Amino acid sequence: MSEIRLSEHLGPAFYDLARDVFAHGHTYYDLSGGRGSLKSSTVSLLVPLLLIQHPGTHALVLRKVANTLRDSVYAQYIWALGELGMADWWEARRTPMELIYKPTGQKIMFRGADDPMKIKSIKAPFGYIAITHFEEKDQFAGRQEIRNILQSTMRGGSMFWDFESYNPPLSRDNWANLDSAEDMPGRMVHKSCYLDAPPEWLGEEFLAAAEHLKAVDERAWQHEYMGKATGTGGNVFERIEEREITDQQISSFDRIYQGVDWGWYPDAYAFLRTAYDPAQERIYLLDELYVNKQTNSQTGAWILEKRYTDYTITCDSAEPKSVGDYRDIGIPARSAVKGPGSIDYGFKWLQGRTIVIDRRRTPNAWREITGYEYERDREGRVISGYPDRDDHAISALRYAYESLFNRRGTRA
Repeated sequence: MSEIRLSEHLGPAFYDLARDVFAHGHTYYDLSGGRGSLKSSTVSLLVPLLLIQHPGTHALVLRKVANTLRDSVYAQYIWALGELGMADWWEARRTPMELIYKPTGQKIMFRGADDPMKIKSIKAPFGYIAITHFEEKDQFAGRQEIRNILQSTMRGGSMFWDFESYNPPLSRDNWANLDSAEDMPGRMVHKSCYLDAPPEWLGEEFLAAAEHLKAVDERAWQHEYMGKATGTGGNVFERIEEREITDQQISSFDRIYQGVDWGWYPDAYAFLRTAYDPAQERIYLLDELYVNKQTNSQTGAWILEKRYTDYTITCDSAEPKSVGDYRDIGIPARSAVKGPGSIDYGFKWLQGRTIVIDRRRTPNAWREITGYEYERDREGRVISGYPDRDDHAISALRYAYESLFNRRGTRA
């Protein structure tokens, strides 16, 4: 076998990921992206090379449904072996579906998760299964199903690699999108799109189709080609920027707005500290407290400890006694004024601003805001009005800015 220069076969966007994989920097690798993002081809290039590096190991490649394997991942891995110039060193079998490295007998096995008992009964001919690849992760039932499979495969060895690749589903609250957004120990998350790939690898026809869709339906292009969860078209908040907010930025803000939505259980108590840039009409979410079954003295103690008494906190007026509790311990709390039409107008005002969210700082507000969608009737048509569910941080945000959108001369 001649020397393989992986950089000639791997897109530049994946160089750092490949280095991390071969150094075993992480155990779990989450790869998402749109069409032409090279995520699946990248995994199929890395897995055979990993096996050769570790002679006592095998790989298991999975899709949710077994009858989708042959024309998808099985064909993808055969392409990868040819691309690497290794095809003659591997035996391709279809029953059972597997690729066998001739010098050592190591296997890349392909299975469907629609028969869990067959996965549990998989036995490596020697050594252990060190590598798993879940293709189209979003088609699995959820993190629990993937975890159950890994509990069956991650045994008998000291080093493991788990790859999960998928195109993000349209809805932001799909389990796969939410799962990838969580901080999971030992996991590296990688996002890519067709713009990261060398144009000559994709071809003029592919690029022309992408640009045409961008011109006629940008939302569909963002989802299909850029790999973004753009929602179903019924998202209440569309002007969202998900990015890091640094401590340095926070120290420069001088327009702070804070809100509280009272709750106990099952409804959550939500506090939000935010900043507003009127010149750019941007709201920055800085910090949150999102809890169940905590008394006013407990949530108040957190506010005092954080020293968030430097600005007024506008609270839901449904609990005037709770507002009084806050005042008694030195928190500058006030009741929201509300009034006819205030909810609709408050939502409209927020929708007219860009909301900047750093999900590490405000994970619950991020979850609510990005997943908040209008309800639909049986025919799928959007129903007017705002859903009264999973909106505690959203309500706190609306209360925080009541003094602005209720001000005469302020537009929504």
